[in-house]
Amino acid sequence: MTPVRTDIAPRSRPTLPDSGIPGGWEPAALMLATLLLLGFGLVNLYSASAFLAARQELPDSFYVLRQATGAAVGLVLLAVAARIPYTWWRTLAWPLLVGVFGALLLTVLPFTTGIAPEINGARRWLNLGVTLQPAEFAKIAIIVWTAHMAVKKRARFRSLSQGLMPFLVVWSILLVPILLQPDLSTAFVLALLGALVVFGAGARIGHFVFLAICMAPLAWIQLGTGFRAERLRAFGNLDQYAGAAGYQVRQSLIALGSGGPTGVGFGEGRQKFGFLPEPHNDFIFSMIGEEWGFLGTAGLLLAYLAIVVIGFRIARRAPDLFGQLLALGFTNLIALHALLHAAVGLGVIPPTGLPLPLVSYGRSHLLVTLVGMGVLLSVARGDPSARPEPEGELPDAAISDPARAHV
Repeated sequence: MTPVRTDIAPRSRPTLPDSGIPGGWEPAALMLATLLLLGFGLVNLYSASAFLAARQELPDSFYVLRQATGAAVGLVLLAVAARIPYTWWRTLAWPLLVGVFGALLLTVLPFTTGIAPEINGARRWLNLGVTLQPAEFAKIAIIVWTAHMAVKKRARFRSLSQGLMPFLVVWSILLVPILLQPDLSTAFVLALLGALVVFGAGARIGHFVFLAICMAPLAWIQLGTGFRAERLRAFGNLDQYAGAAGYQVRQSLIALGSGGPTGVGFGEGRQKFGFLPEPHNDFIFSMIGEEWGFLGTAGLLLAYLAIVVIGFRIARRAPDLFGQLLALGFTNLIALHALLHAAVGLGVIPPTGLPLPLVSYGRSHLLVTLVGMGVLLSVARGDPSARPEPEGELPDAAISDPARAHV
């Protein structure tokens, strides 16, 4: 009988087969940061929403229990996405895009108000027994579809008409119903997510500059009318518009300033008692700053930075271009939302209504974020069927250079 050799090193890195978490420190650190942010978010959501729920004659735990339910479903989806080979997403690129577009149409058609009612002046949600926001799921669709098509069209990126223009046509069709809802902030984020994926695949920056110049008049029209124009005017003069369009930002800055270095204490914040609008959602960063102080918000931002750094490391080590672009897209999803949400709270940009990943109330966005984390784990594990493209891998500058990565 031949003796069994015990001194031979394993041919592949060990994995945790029941969890889908591959070996190495990056996936474990990614899961740790995700779970810490999720737990921290639920705790602070209770503090931020208890008074709001009571004012609506609901149990004080109403919002946090709904979010916890979404978190449980999201963690199941994360586990499934981590186990699915990431290359399978290529077969779902077009079905996802078409399905999301159909759901977005339901939010704006005149005869669908029964399932897509107007709330706060916008039709952004579908009530199908559970309330969903299709624009959030469009973020998955646009990342997957753009990554899939960028691999196919990479050799044509030198040409504007054959390279970038087909992407712009499809993106524009998808963005039309979102703009009609209206939801300019989400439309902007979706367009930026797609552009970053294409840019990472090798699209020319000169094409983006040219198109930005061409789109500037349309953007000026969109931002120069209605409540958006009022918000921009208030952003430039908070004192004059303190009781109107500038109220949100002013109260946000008061909340952050009241927190000082260490905060007023968990549950002791005052701005959530009807002063700070949407303390459980759009301005939860400011509420955290009031109760946890500068140290709390700095720790929160460091957790997001850790996820972004790990995401780019996973992208760099992906076995093929599609995996690299997929990881790049979902990492940018976290980075953009965290950056823009914090910027609004700090008064750096006008209010956008974008949630803070894993922390703000909103089950649709939470599900999308957790699915994105699962995809990152899947890319980290790799896929034996993945093959590097003949033209080479994603340029290192698209991941390692912060200026190119747009993070």
